[in-house]
Amino acid sequence: MRIAAMAAGAVGGYFGARLAAAGHDVFFIARGAHRDAIAKNGLKIESVHGDLHLPKPNVTDDPAKVGPVDIVLFAVKLWDTETAAAAARPLLGPDSRLITFQNGVDSVERLSAVLGGDRVVGGAAYIATVIASPGVIKHTSAFARMRFGRADTKPDSTLNAFVDAGKAAKLDIALSDDIRSELWQKFIFLTAMAGSTATLRSPIGPIVADTELRGFFRSLMEEAFAVGKAKGVALDPGYLDDRMEFVVSKCEPGMKASMAHDLERGNRLELDWLAGKVRALGKELRIPTPASDTVYTALKLHRMGSQ
Repeated sequence: MRIAAMAAGAVGGYFGARLAAAGHDVFFIARGAHRDAIAKNGLKIESVHGDLHLPKPNVTDDPAKVGPVDIVLFAVKLWDTETAAAAARPLLGPDSRLITFQNGVDSVERLSAVLGGDRVVGGAAYIATVIASPGVIKHTSAFARMRFGRADTKPDSTLNAFVDAGKAAKLDIALSDDIRSELWQKFIFLTAMAGSTATLRSPIGPIVADTELRGFFRSLMEEAFAVGKAKGVALDPGYLDDRMEFVVSKCEPGMKASMAHDLERGNRLELDWLAGKVRALGKELRIPTPASDTVYTALKLHRMGSQ
């Protein structure tokens, strides 16, 4: 298949590299020092599932030079959504699918307004990765999953072909029966992971080892869960217990959310689309969100970056 990773950051770069190594025609869309390093030295993946080096990947900063592809792995930061969507138009033919693996819960709507709803597919990537240095992506979690699906649940031959391609590449990949609930479940967990590890400047291990801070993590999940339920999303209360068990006993103690890494590096934060989104929905729906308010207040001055 022809696949574009836009952008070839921690998420798109990892999955794109695995698919390229399996023989697919993958194009990496990157900018600046990361693009330059990939062009000069190739793309390197350092992973618990085995390292990988693509010596001469297809890399560019201009999607128009690539042309239409079958699948776009869309994983840009949330503040770049509309701008990047417009830039992605040359990648989309009549049967192309753009799968958004962004954080947050409103990417499909935002992208559909630019590109049309039939070609935009909601997706959730479950993985802990970071750009360790330009051209090098470090993967630290035992899990690396992709779930995606059409909101209307119609059969889709392009998505089915991509699932088959991913499975052949030994990826943990599948179509979701209810992508809206899937996206909200990820949002609930990610909001707590990002809010706690960034606000407390700590990996998750010490946070959940402390009774009070573990309660703070759960409160962040509970608030996001409450606004999701009020929005009519089908959510099982048992999900909160399941995620608490995971984060306490199964999660890598050194894991941090991407927002925590961005804070450390002085980069712009996705705060407004995570804790800020819970806050905004809470006000709209008259649901108290004190834990999310704390996160937003503590990080507000850093949200535009400090470089």
